[in-house]
This record gives sequence, structure tokens and C-alpha cells, in this order.
Amino acid sequence: MAYELSVCVEMLFREHGDPMSEQQLKAVKAAGIDAVEFWMWRNKNIDSIERLTSELGLRITSMVSEPTSHLVDPSRHDEFLSGVRDSVRVANRLGVPNLVVLSGDSRPGIPAAEQTSAIVTGLRAAAPIAEAAGVTLVLEPLNTRVDHIGNFLDSTPLALELLAEIDSPNVKLLYDLYHSVVMGETPSEVLSGAADLIGHVQIADHPGRHEPGSGHIDWRQQIATLTTIGYQCPLGLEYSPSTPDSPKSLTHIRAIVA
Repeated sequence: MAYELSVCVEMLFREHGDPMSEQQLKAVKAAGIDAVEFWMWRNKNIDSIERLTSELGLRITSMVSEPTSHLVDPSRHDEFLSGVRDSVRVANRLGVPNLVVLSGDSRPGIPAAEQTSAIVTGLRAAAPIAEAAGVTLVLEPLNTRVDHIGNFLDSTPLALELLAEIDSPNVKLLYDLYHSVVMGETPSEVLSGAADLIGHVQIADHPGRHEPGSGHIDWRQQIATLTTIGYQCPLGLEYSPSTPDSPKSLTHIRAIVA
């Protein structure tokens, strides 16, 4: 299957300017990319982003719901829900379908079962907000071996269990293949039968978190896995190019998904 590529401008095309700046977005478009994603929105000029993406014909596939309150902590849920309400308004304005949500760091001394229960409670409360706005909240497990030591949710199977319990079409998984592989997971195993729960996929090679083709991951096999399970949405490119040439770093993955 031919997958559309969505560039995370926080990591790619940084040689052309700050994330979501005019110079950077023009460079993305010139490279033949029509979809982008970014992290935080509160530190960006939303008026400018709205104008530039419209003028350039770019779509935004995802951004982060802010503040990234700790879902594992019930005392932070009011803050989280307030942030979701603010974020869905911006998402609607910019046409963003996916809002990334995170578990937060583990709470020392608190049983894991209480923390998973808190995630379910928080996302169940947020689901009607997302549904009313026509936006999907995508829960992202992060690796705790290299990049996010201390984060609570680092398991794709656990995330899928929680999402099945929440049972909302507007709360799904952000499957980052890089984080999954770093944690020793086998994509074909952890994603089997989970197509309905996957809202967005991001990729980077391992080791190094650079472009596909720079590490040890068999990308033809992994793209075949996504096709087999029925994933049909864009592939988010969330990696740091190994050389200061973002367009060139797209070569390997483009050849595979074309």
C-alpha cells in the first residue's frame, strides 16, 4: 500500500527554520510533502499557521494536547480536561484530526494498578469532549530505556488494554514504532488484531532515532505489517535526520511506501 508521509517539523526540516515557520513550511512543500505534524501549540503563532497551511495546501495530522498533564495523577485531571477543551478548539481551527495525550511519569509509591485506573478515568472523561469536536485523542506509549526514562506507559499491549476498556471511537493509540522496538516489542505481534484501536503511526529507525534506512529495522517488513493489519492513515516521520538534509533523508522510506 502507498502511504502518505507526514513530517514532524519539530525534528525534520529544522535546517530551514523554526517549527511551523514560513520558511520551514515552504521547504516541506517544496520537498513534495503535503502533511505535517508538530508538538506544542501554545508556543506557536496559530494565526500564522492557519494562514500558511491554507496558502501552501498543507494538512496537519497531529499536535499535542496541552498542558501535558499527568493522566496517572487524578489530582491533575481537571487541568488535563481543561487543556483538552482548549486544544480541541485549536485543532478544529487548524483542521487537525489527532491530539496526542501522554500518561506522564510514574508516581513513586503508587501501585501500577491505581495509575492505569487513573489513565482510564481521565480519558473516559475526555472522550465526550473529543467526540463533540470530531477529534481523536491518541494515547502514546513512550520508551523508558533511552528517551523517556521514568515515563509510566511504555507498553503497547497495556495501552491497547486500556483503550479497549475505555471503548471510545475518539480515544485511540498513537503507535510509535521506534518506541515500541526500543522496548523490545515485535510490531507484528503487538498490533495483531488492533487496527480499530490505532489512530496514528509514527516511525524512526533504531538505534539512533534517525531516518528509516539508517538503523537495523527492516522497513519493508514493518510497512507490510501495517498494511496487513489494515492501517491506512499517514505515516508520521518523527526522527532526527542523520545529516542536515531533510529531503534526502526521505529517500529510503519513500521508495518503500511508493
